[in-house]
Amino acid sequence: MRTVQAPTTPQTTWSRPAERIMAAINRDPLTAPHALRNDALLAVSVAAVATALALFVDDGRAPDALGWALLLVSHIPLVWRRRRPVLVLLAVVACVFPYHFLGFPHTAATQASYVALYTVAVTGRPLRTVLVGIGVITLAVGVMFTISAHEALGLLKASGWVVAVLFCGVDVRVYRQYVASIVERAERAERTREEEARRRVAEERLRIARDLHDLLAHSITLIGVQTSVAAHVLAADPERLDRETVAKALDDIAETCRSARGELRTTLEVLREHGPPDVRGPLPGLDGLPGLAEAARLAGARVEQTVRIAQAPPAVGAAAYRIVQEALTNAVRHAGPGPAVHVALDERDGALHLSVRDDGTGPAPGGTPGFGLVGMRERARSVGGTLDAGPRTGGGFEVTAVLPLATTGERTG
Repeated sequence: MRTVQAPTTPQTTWSRPAERIMAAINRDPLTAPHALRNDALLAVSVAAVATALALFVDDGRAPDALGWALLLVSHIPLVWRRRRPVLVLLAVVACVFPYHFLGFPHTAATQASYVALYTVAVTGRPLRTVLVGIGVITLAVGVMFTISAHEALGLLKASGWVVAVLFCGVDVRVYRQYVASIVERAERAERTREEEARRRVAEERLRIARDLHDLLAHSITLIGVQTSVAAHVLAADPERLDRETVAKALDDIAETCRSARGELRTTLEVLREHGPPDVRGPLPGLDGLPGLAEAARLAGARVEQTVRIAQAPPAVGAAAYRIVQEALTNAVRHAGPGPAVHVALDERDGALHLSVRDDGTGPAPGGTPGFGLVGMRERARSVGGTLDAGPRTGGGFEVTAVLPLATTGERTG
């Protein structure tokens, strides 16, 4: 297979070295890779420049063996300049000052000093940099005064280079800190987005689990009761078969299956990728409560409804619908044959007050608890409300919930 390479333009040719230079500037010198090797190459390069200056620049007497030794040895500490910048500066100064005192070419020895000063400024705090700069200038001028007042005055005039090197190091250090803070904020924002995505996935899974539990538990319970009715009619008196009652029971089972299938399809559409993740089907609401009551009546319960609230926010209406659905399912399942169930919803003090109570026997003691009560409490909390459930004093079971109508919670299905 033939690989086609992208054409190389002058812009891309020049951008690659520029990117490397910017990467080197942005990188923390204390954590840069191959630091020892790079500093060794830098020391050799600076020593080569110093040698050339000593040979071709005439601002002092020609170096002898001692002068060359001091000049070249002053560059060796630069190999460890990142690890111990202050100690490296002191070692360089210890070699450079005797070199200057003996009158060898002054320009040749300044390169190593500038590199050591820059390293101190770029790796240390500003206060330390200022103190080091003042100390170096004071010491240098003092040494030159022992040689010549004229040389000391010239060095004092040239001390601006020392200040410039230190300022350059501090500026690069501040710039690196700025870039590091931007990178840290970007990484923190990325972690926050990932955590938010995981939280939303967990909430969506919990919502789907609650929906499936409520839907399947309600529908299967009603189908079970209606099937029991049909079986009882068939077994009670086979010779006087009440065909109308059996047909009605079977029609009720079919209707329950159709309703469950439609609601299940709406719930599972969330898992499909036909649209954005937040696109959901219409939420059940308070207008669906009569259908729940009618389904419970078909299962044998005597349901009375008192609804004194016309509308509610979608999330609150959906939560109330699911709580009533689960409460009626529990009443049909656990309250015994033909329980009387009263459902009441009204608005008081800016909240929807919900109550579902029955006169049945309640769940058998010692049974395995399910997820119905847990799901109801989670639905109430999802809109900022509260829910209580337990046996009534005079017998039966009661579920009460208070759901704020001015909620900012997420939609609940």
